[in-house]
Amino acid sequence: MPLIADSGSTVIPLAGGNLAWIFVVAVIALGALGVAGILAKEVLAASEGTENMKRIAAAVQEGASAYLARQFRTLAIFAAVAFFLLLALPADDWSQRIGRSVFFLVGAAFSATTGYVGMWLAVRANVRVAAAANESGSPRAMRIAFRTGGVVGMFTVGLGLFGAALVVLIYKGNAPNVLEGFGFGAAMLAMFMRVGGGIFTKAADVGADLVGKIEQNIPEDDPRNAATIADNVGDNVGDCAGMAADLFESYAVMLVAALILGKLAFGTQGLVFPLLVPALGVITAVIGIFAVSPRTGDKNAMAAINRGFFISAVVAVVLVAIAAFTYLPSKISSLDHVDPSVLADAATKDPRLIALGAVVIGIVVAAVIQVLTGYFTETTRRPVQDIGKTSLTGPATVVLAGIGIGLESAVYSALLIGGGVFLAYLLGGASLTLSLFAVAMAGTGLLTTVGVIVAMDTFGPVSDNAQGIAEMSGDVGEEGAKVLTSLDAVGNTTKAITKGIAIATAVLAATALFGSFTQKITETVGKVHSPKLGSVEQSLQFNGVLNVGDPRNLFGLIIGAAVVFLFSALAINAVSRAAGAVVYEVRRQFREIPGIMEGTGRPEYGRVVDIVTTDSLRELVTPGLLAVMAPIAVGFTLGVGALGSYLAGTIGAGVLMAVFLSNSGGAWDNAKKLVEDGNFGGKGSEAHTATIVGDTIGDPFKDTAGPAINPLIKVMNLVSLLIAPAVVQLSIGTSANAGVRALIAIVALLIIVAAVWNSKRKSIAVSDSNSDSSSAVGSGPSAAVEGPAGAPGAPRSGDEDTSMEASAQSI
Repeated sequence: MPLIADSGSTVIPLAGGNLAWIFVVAVIALGALGVAGILAKEVLAASEGTENMKRIAAAVQEGASAYLARQFRTLAIFAAVAFFLLLALPADDWSQRIGRSVFFLVGAAFSATTGYVGMWLAVRANVRVAAAANESGSPRAMRIAFRTGGVVGMFTVGLGLFGAALVVLIYKGNAPNVLEGFGFGAAMLAMFMRVGGGIFTKAADVGADLVGKIEQNIPEDDPRNAATIADNVGDNVGDCAGMAADLFESYAVMLVAALILGKLAFGTQGLVFPLLVPALGVITAVIGIFAVSPRTGDKNAMAAINRGFFISAVVAVVLVAIAAFTYLPSKISSLDHVDPSVLADAATKDPRLIALGAVVIGIVVAAVIQVLTGYFTETTRRPVQDIGKTSLTGPATVVLAGIGIGLESAVYSALLIGGGVFLAYLLGGASLTLSLFAVAMAGTGLLTTVGVIVAMDTFGPVSDNAQGIAEMSGDVGEEGAKVLTSLDAVGNTTKAITKGIAIATAVLAATALFGSFTQKITETVGKVHSPKLGSVEQSLQFNGVLNVGDPRNLFGLIIGAAVVFLFSALAINAVSRAAGAVVYEVRRQFREIPGIMEGTGRPEYGRVVDIVTTDSLRELVTPGLLAVMAPIAVGFTLGVGALGSYLAGTIGAGVLMAVFLSNSGGAWDNAKKLVEDGNFGGKGSEAHTATIVGDTIGDPFKDTAGPAINPLIKVMNLVSLLIAPAVVQLSIGTSANAGVRALIAIVALLIIVAAVWNSKRKSIAVSDSNSDSSSAVGSGPSAAVEGPAGAPGAPRSGDEDTSMEASAQSI
């Protein structure tokens, strides 16, 4: 008997009007890319400001492009390995195996494209926002920044929707099996980009702040600080490219979950309606993006952004209601090819009300997260003002207040997300399949506003970069500087909001994917013919995946929660190591290069870019391997019951940890902005120093570890979904099967141990005496920041500078 056998599948026909609807969805998806082109043209038509501002922007552009080029080459190796591993996993036939692997690459490529486009336009928009703030004031500057995010939002919905529609058009009723690969590709690449970009941006940011602001008492983004270019590059490769890829994979994975369960719950229509909802979301996104237009009576830019978001949410509800009552019948029993178990439990239920109710729940969850996150991170609200007040008593109380606010906000957000999941689950009544489909549709509903959500997220780093360019150039007047400071503070809040919404999608998608996980186990067990099936089924917990009374399951639950903590620790420690290297390099330059403080000496910006590039690409490997290998180790060691509990532990710990890290970091950052606006002593005071300490602690919290937990949860769920049939099949049968299972588990465990040990053996920081060690310039296979011809890098020898170094010296 073969170890992993293929078996036949039941194909749901998809033709006629239903097929026509899928074509319409694909056309709408391509239309979203056309809207992106229109918005990009508007952004690029804006003034770039002075020649000095253009030179600074050019250095940032070159550094960001070179980093992503090198990162993509690194990730291509992982993608190639995953492609062949997916071919080895069970599927109903070889066409689905091949399709799953091919669309894994498509998902990864679309995720990379979304991230790259976000970075490419952001590094061109930042200088235009700075120029607009100086020349035209707040409304024009805000419009450019938000329209930049709108381009990324349109790419997210366009590519995500087109990829899913393409799979359904090609594979029709078998699409769910292939969609697993598409979602996994998007999630895996996003996780690597989020971790690598997060390490890059926060290592440069922390190093720049600790030396520049605290030790040298010079302003943020002062051109005398050698880490300023790396800091501004990092905003784009981490917050723009990384978060854009992250939100794309949230969109793609949510569609995957909805379509997998939609096939079971709604039959033929279940492969169409989950695509119609996000197609309507394209329309609402366009409305929301164009609705974000500042008015005279607005308190700040956040008022205009909130208005656009809520307008798009209301329009989404109306359009989804029309679609549900137009496309779906009034009874479950009237749907085509519905699973018999659904008919038995819910034959008389109204699918229109279930679908609409679930979508409304998702939209409401997104709206409440927006309000809740804003309360804990906006400068005008009490939590941030309280942190600002504690700065009068020193950095320790700032840190304690931020941690307290982060922990408290995590509770409310987790309860909100959990409540949304439960309410959606209740819509299915006695049918488990229908309930889980409702949860998936709630996630899809939440993402009907994803175009505006992505625009909100990109708005943050573009505004931050614009302020940096203004500071470094010295060409922006006092009024323009105030505008940019205000936009930057609003950007901190919008970034925190989008991270909260992203973790909500992770929980909704994980819950829905967990239903797919248990369904796949049941299907695999049904295909295995064994006289001992009853006892084997009992021993493998096929009917009690979450029975924590079984010690194996409880152990799996604890491991799942522990992996979230270990993953966060690895990401934060990576930032600490790289930031330590930056601190020593910037100190060295202040000490050894004559005339830096007087403005006559030239900092070596390229050396800092090289440090954070080399470290971030090396450090992203361990968290990535942990995310992929941990579910494999648990599943093949302890069984599918423990693997299911492992996922539950990951979801529970992940949602709390992600919100805590994100909101505490956002609150610390805005507390610093509050002091810099002249409160509690203003810039240069002891209170300012205290808030800088809090902000530097919060940097890896909110921009590295916290947001990376979102793709982590989905990567581990998709890995578990993909390996579940193999775990079941290798758990039943001959001793040879047991040997293969043990071998796979041992290899996965050894990879995890080796990766973590390799990470732990590195020193936590680089000292002056060993600054040329593994974290210093010249380490790794190439000392330069590799990329296309003319890409930036560190000086190779003597006075020989790369193009980025040369352009940076013009500042």
